[in-house]
Amino acid sequence: MIDITTVYLLCGTYLAYVAWQTFRDKGHSKRMGTTAFWALLAFAFLAGDKIPSMWMGLVVLAIAGLAGVGAIGLGRYHAPDADTRTTKAMVLGNRLFIPALLIPAVTMLGVFGLKHVHWGSWTLISTEQTTIICLAIACAAGFVAALKITGERPSDAIHASRGILDSIGWAVLLPLLLAMLGGLFNKAGIGDLVAALLTTALPLHQVWVAVAAYGLGMVVFTMVMGNAFAAFPVMTLGIGLPVLVHQHGADPAPLAAIGMLTGYCGTLLTPMAANFNIVPVALLELKDQNAVIRMQVMTALPLIVCNLLLLYWLALP
Repeated sequence: MIDITTVYLLCGTYLAYVAWQTFRDKGHSKRMGTTAFWALLAFAFLAGDKIPSMWMGLVVLAIAGLAGVGAIGLGRYHAPDADTRTTKAMVLGNRLFIPALLIPAVTMLGVFGLKHVHWGSWTLISTEQTTIICLAIACAAGFVAALKITGERPSDAIHASRGILDSIGWAVLLPLLLAMLGGLFNKAGIGDLVAALLTTALPLHQVWVAVAAYGLGMVVFTMVMGNAFAAFPVMTLGIGLPVLVHQHGADPAPLAAIGMLTGYCGTLLTPMAANFNIVPVALLELKDQNAVIRMQVMTALPLIVCNLLLLYWLALP
């Protein structure tokens, strides 16, 4: 059976290979620090559930320390020159999009089809974390398709991806870490604290005030956490359910859907959303670290206003 442990094993093996290739890269600007960073991350994937929590915490602190002191640099990745890449891209044309399109297609196929494949009590895919498992299978399928279409070797792909990882650096971990914040904040009772503070400070008995507090709270918390999924449980448990649903009779379905969309507006405005706003800057080698955010501001602000109006019109009776 393919379960989440299998996915972690594949990720850890890949990162261990990246660390080994980095160690062998004599032309790397920060060879030892970068090797240690990817090796520790590989160790976390491979053995994180097998060692005491305290030791795993020390590994995480070591990873954060390496990132904090700027120990990650760039190396040599055996990449073809720009002219060669341009020529090959023109030859392959739109076929280059096939691997990327395979990822969502295979993921959907796996979620709705592969999870039902079983022989007796044995199932092909675990019923827990099914979407993540299917996404991993889809990425593997996209990888194989990319090798087939381009005619490149697997080692070339590893070297190219190593260059991307080094360019992104510590920011590659932000989505992984921020995705857990919502659950941690919920366990810590942050939702109740937010509700208590806003109830004291604002007249939430006014519907439009409650809508504004919920929507703008989603934006602000998303900007702080870098992830609307992390902000959603805090604001929904703090204001959405107790105030808008229970006091004002809001419909939970549109409230949740539009509330999440409002949080996404905050994603457009924050460097904490590294995979959207920092990674493109690194990959495009832009000098302005906030270039992507600057271009998105005038899209985000009108969307926030529209979502607040939709919340008021569609979610409230």
